[in-house]
Parts: sequence; structure tokens; C-alpha cells
Amino acid sequence: MTDDLTVECASTDTIFALASAPGRAGVAVIRVSGPASGDVLRDVCGLADLPEPRRTIRCRMVDPADGAALDDGLAIRFAGPASFTGEDVAELHIHGGRATVEAVTSALAGMAGLRLAEPGEFSKRAFLAGKIDLTEAEAIADLVDAATDAQRRQALAQLGGGLADRLEVWRADLIDILAHSEAWIDFPDEDLPAAVEDAARARISGLEVEIRAFLDDNRRGERLRDGLQIAILGAPNAGKSSLLNAIAAREAAIVSATEGTTRDVIEVHLDLGGWPVTLADTAGLREAADEIEREGVRRALDRAGTADLRLVVFDAGRPPDAASLAQLEAGGDGVLAIANKADLVDTPPAEIGGAPALAVSAKTGAGLPDLLRRLEGLAAAALAGDEGVPLTRLRHRTALTESAEALHRAATGQGDSELVAEDLR
Repeated sequence: MTDDLTVECASTDTIFALASAPGRAGVAVIRVSGPASGDVLRDVCGLADLPEPRRTIRCRMVDPADGAALDDGLAIRFAGPASFTGEDVAELHIHGGRATVEAVTSALAGMAGLRLAEPGEFSKRAFLAGKIDLTEAEAIADLVDAATDAQRRQALAQLGGGLADRLEVWRADLIDILAHSEAWIDFPDEDLPAAVEDAARARISGLEVEIRAFLDDNRRGERLRDGLQIAILGAPNAGKSSLLNAIAAREAAIVSATEGTTRDVIEVHLDLGGWPVTLADTAGLREAADEIEREGVRRALDRAGTADLRLVVFDAGRPPDAASLAQLEAGGDGVLAIANKADLVDTPPAEIGGAPALAVSAKTGAGLPDLLRRLEGLAAAALAGDEGVPLTRLRHRTALTESAEALHRAATGQGDSELVAEDLR
């Protein structure tokens, strides 16, 4: 099936797209992949002979339709199969102004056999050509989207085959176990020793244990890829929005003396010491006065239920309210009590509801460095792990969970050898 797709992909149209980020820049890169990439170098760059692969050539680019000048830039040729997609590839390095990029891409669109690439199509062709596997294709997307150093390291490790290598070891073990198991089916009259079957079942159980241990990672890879979710909860006017703005170092949320200003969830994405964090300001917890506020409180409670960490904010000068105390008690280890507005009291409370309280002032910044260090430590504890590449997508987790269940059936079932072999397959 893959061979057919590879042939189909390599023998059809040539695709092109902007490979660098859109917007004004010093240099923009347009990638072309397919059989007509050589025509682009000849007709657009005016090169009578194709340059040596991987050698940069300066050229004056023109529109093949009318000979109009487009830009003065660089061209590079990558000969298939020694290219990212496995096809003949050309790259045009041009000036990164919007008008220049539009002019060059319009000229390419007017050439016969060329079309604009669909999202991810270069990686798709690389996958179909066997240049990368699916986990590496996913890692490319993660590497492009990486916003923190930890996300970059994880994506780079996966792109380097870290996850695929681990899976390939398990696959090789399964093939070997399956070969021994099928011997019972193919040679039923050979009086194979029972120790062979016992050894196979022991190996199956051992493999199941390895996979389940790998799955038992508290979703570390997925959480690192998506970011640690932190919800800010508390009563109206406890200073939740002010705290969000202080942590984000910008005015992300509206702050007002009027209670109930925040009606929806306001998110801010942060980099805390290299760890990705999504901080969510929520509506104040109280008996809502109208339908809109009730919806805001409902969303606040929903976010609290899905958050990895809750910051329950109290006004240091007021008695704790029941709704916030309930969130403090329900949060377990994933909750921090924050005594905000510490600048307005002589002695901020050291604990609230039996939990240690961290005194801060969103207004003056007092206590904020300690809070940031605490959040960074909690993010590191939740997201850091060993040097191995973790699972980064639900697809990975679902497939391995199904594999572990099949191995369990194969190891513990008392059925025919054919059923055991089917589970192994």
C-alpha cells in the first residue's frame, strides 16, 4: 500500500509553498517539490543547466509568463531521493517583503504542473517516501509549534527517532514471540515441549508490564506539548485578575473595583523557566446575580475541574469565603493558597483553611518572585522526566493501551493457540 502511494505521490504534480514564516522579513524561502522543480530553476531563475545539488546559486528571477523581473535572490537544488520529500526539490531564497513573496508565488502558480501545497503536504510526501515515520512527522509539527525550550527538546528528541526506536524494539520482540507461538499451530504433531509455550507466555507478560509502565507517566509528554494548565480561582475582588496581570507582566485582564468584572475565562500563555504554562483567570465564585454571571461561575468550576494546578486567591484582609475554601479542600496536592493584597494588612495569614498560604501583593509585586519560583518548581515536577521520549499524543496512548490489552489476553487466556497468535498480531 505504501509503495503504491509513494509512486502516486512521486509521479503527479509539483507543489510549492512558503517554507518560512509569513510576514515581513529579510529573507523568505519558497520550497518546490516534484518533477517540475527543475523547470522552476530553468524558467524562473534563468539557469540553462541545473546546478549541482546542494550548491547555492545567485540568480535574477523572472516571471516565465512575460519575463517581468521578480527578485534577485538565491536558488538551491536537492536531487531526489536525497531530499526531505524524496523528490527533486528546489528552494528559492528571496527578499521577505510581502509584495515580493506574492509576486514569486503568483508566477509559480501560473506554471504548468505546479500548484500550491496543502498544509503539511511536504511532510506527507516525506512520510510516503519513507524518509520519516509518522512519529517523526508529528515531531516536525511539534518543533514548529514549540514555544518553550522544554517543548523544543521533547520535539527534537522525537524527531531524532527516540520514540520510534523504543516502539521498534517492542515490535521486534513481538515478532519473535509470535514466531514461537505460531510453531504450536504449524507443527501440532511435533510434541513441542511445554516449556516453549510457558516461556512465550512469560515474555508476553513481561512485554505487557513494560508497555503499561511506559503508559503510567501521568501524561507527561502530552502535558508538556500542550502546557501545564493553571486555574486562578477565588471570590470576586480577591485580586485574581490583578494577579494574572502581575504574573504575565502585562494587562491581560481588565481590573476594576466593581465586583464580577471577569465573566469569562481569560487565558495567558507563559514560559516559566522553559516550561509551558497556560494561566486562566476565572469569574469570581459566589451566588450569581444574573444569568451571565452564572455562566461565568460554571465555566470557572469547569476549568478548576480540568486544571493541573489551582491557585485559590483570598483577600488577606477578609475572612475566607466558603466557595474558595471548598476549592482549596478539593484541590489536594494540586492547589496553592494565595493571600493576596498583603500590602494592605500588617500580618498576612500564614495559613488558610489549614493549608499554608503564600502572601503576595499583585499591586506592589511583593511575594511575586517566590510565587513564580514555586510555580516553576511545580511545572518542572509535573513535566520533567527521564531522558526517554514520552508519548506526546492521544493517538500514541490509545494504540499502546490497545496493545497492552491484547498482550494481557494472550498471556492469561486459556484459549486456542490461534487466538493467542491473533492477539499478538
